[in-house]
Amino acid sequence: MSDNWWRDAVIYQVYPRSFADANGDGMGDLAGVRSRIGYLADLGVDALWLSPFYASPQHDAGYDVSDYRAIDPRFGTLDDFDAMLAEAHGAGIRIIVDLVPNHSSSEHEWFKAALASGPGSNERARYHFRDVDPARPEVPPNNWQSIFGGPAWTKTPDGKQWYLHLFDSSQPDLNWDNPEVHAEFESILRFWLDRGVDGFRIDVAHGMVKADGLPDTGGDGSIEMIGTTQAPFFDQDGVHEIYRRWRPVIEEYEGDRIFVAEAWTDSAERRALYLRPDELHQAFNFDLVLAPFAAADFRKAIDAEIANNAGVGAPCTWVLSNHDVQRHVTRYGDGELGLTRARGATQLLMALPGVVYVYQGEELGLGEVLDLPDEVREDPTFHRTGGEQIGRDGCRVPLPWKRDGLSLGFGEGGSWLPQPEDWSDKSVEAEDGEAGSTLEFYRTAIALRGENKATVLTWLEDPAEDTLAFDNGAVVNVTNFGDEPVSLAAFEGKEILLTSTDLQEGDLPAGSTIWFKR
Repeated sequence: MSDNWWRDAVIYQVYPRSFADANGDGMGDLAGVRSRIGYLADLGVDALWLSPFYASPQHDAGYDVSDYRAIDPRFGTLDDFDAMLAEAHGAGIRIIVDLVPNHSSSEHEWFKAALASGPGSNERARYHFRDVDPARPEVPPNNWQSIFGGPAWTKTPDGKQWYLHLFDSSQPDLNWDNPEVHAEFESILRFWLDRGVDGFRIDVAHGMVKADGLPDTGGDGSIEMIGTTQAPFFDQDGVHEIYRRWRPVIEEYEGDRIFVAEAWTDSAERRALYLRPDELHQAFNFDLVLAPFAAADFRKAIDAEIANNAGVGAPCTWVLSNHDVQRHVTRYGDGELGLTRARGATQLLMALPGVVYVYQGEELGLGEVLDLPDEVREDPTFHRTGGEQIGRDGCRVPLPWKRDGLSLGFGEGGSWLPQPEDWSDKSVEAEDGEAGSTLEFYRTAIALRGENKATVLTWLEDPAEDTLAFDNGAVVNVTNFGDEPVSLAAFEGKEILLTSTDLQEGDLPAGSTIWFKR
């Protein structure tokens, strides 16, 4: 395990509920993750990022944490975590865990104590409470709206105060003006670092600090979580002081451990601020998540990321899918069109300098499940908007490991969300060793990426309209974003390393990428 591994790693996101179920209760668990370490090692990834597995009422799939130092029984025990960590480390795979510092669960001991202690107490000072105005008892303190829909304020049971929750009402926001909050999270960091974790992905890293006085936002007070608008509660400059206090903590530990920011900002310049040498190591570049499948849009996002990250000496961090967004196979089109483009975009990412994140199941070519029955949906967005927004359950459906069986090998007790019938042909069993399968494509792309490390990015003359060609110091990448095949005559004589789809009479098909040896 070399130093600075995080500058060019391939990191795989495990959504534990939906990865593998070892105990047969229908929900994935840490023992299930441990059982599949060999699969992940064969895939060739350098590290795993695990979404939350902490004690939680699970109102928001574990992002409502009731105890940051305990494992939710649904996922196992601390012993299960330690065994999984040891198995991963033994396979040369690092473990990054999720940290949720913007809010706790309403079942957290701190919040329960706050409700029991009443207005003006030290316990309530750990959160954002405001008095109800007797003259306007139904009007919240400001116009902020929850990311999940509806007001961002809920009254306490006694009706005397409001409390702030930028997400669900079961997720009260912590008050980062309070020194106790700072001390608690530094202690939480040490708890997991002492257990041997290799880093933290920071949920809502652009949140936590709120503007003085909690002023109204413009318009109706609503802000998209998957968006880039600065707000009185997002991307406030004060958040950087938190990370300047955290960086020395993680640097006390051996092993090149890291922080990764989920930071939605209104520009690459603002995102780069989180990556200054005394703050965080990585920040997801979501610009490509938001971009259409088009050469100009990809190039604009790539150029901005490289230029701004170079200014702070940080690696670029590329991602196309995760547990919060529609899978890119579906974003890019129906059926084979979407899969072709998804493979082409993935191969392009693998050629870029920096870090690549892979969301579980994308290596199988899984698309978004759009037709889940209403009664099985769990995302609070669906319930808080009365079904107007379907939420994120469609990208969280449990993985298919086998062609047949109750849950296609996910576990013996079924799966907490139903899997489409056609996933049998997209299962690991169906794709393993199958020439041309998406799984084998990912394995090959990751291996070749490791053998041909990108060191620079030099744009080349594009061979046709709506294409991108560049030299990364090891390979020449050509991606065809257009609707028609593109001639590769300009690259005649170069050794072909990989194509995301088979060539058509020597031409690069629409939506596809090819690598030539430099």
